[in-house]
Amino acid sequence: MSEAEVAAAAFLRALGVDLAGPSLRETPGRMARAYAELLTPREFDLTVFDNDEHYEQLVLVQDIGFRSVCEHHGLPFIGTAHVGYLPAGQIIGISKLARVVELFACRPQTQERMTQQIAQWLADHLVPEGVGVVVRAEHLCMTLRGAQAPGTATVTSALLGRLLGDPRARSEFFTLAFSPH
Repeated sequence: MSEAEVAAAAFLRALGVDLAGPSLRETPGRMARAYAELLTPREFDLTVFDNDEHYEQLVLVQDIGFRSVCEHHGLPFIGTAHVGYLPAGQIIGISKLARVVELFACRPQTQERMTQQIAQWLADHLVPEGVGVVVRAEHLCMTLRGAQAPGTATVTSALLGRLLGDPRARSEFFTLAFSPH
């Protein structure tokens, strides 16, 4: 039995859950594996290409699904991210934008910090003209407990470079990020 499984069993017993029944006997192991999966991003190799075509317009991937764990309550928050950038000398393989979201989502996290981390990682690795990230998520710590407000969403954004400083570029990013499919 892993240390995480032992801890999960102790946690459940401390809350008064009887683990003796057949349907609950394996729950600590399942619980430990579930959290290990939630907190472990898949490895990826960064794929960047020279921007030989000198593409200067916005590159945006909408609705990148993610799940993370609220660092304050240990409960999941689930949502989507819209990630875009204005290329300079390099472009990134578009699947890597989803991988960057996963990289920062798979840890105890706050949505605000995660949004900023995604934007800053892209700025550091691509050195683009601008970066924009919008994250929309439902926090189970808010919907299942506390306020008990199911269906609510929290929206955060991080803009860097021209997407922050140029009103036209900023407007284009938000228009495209929230455009219907």
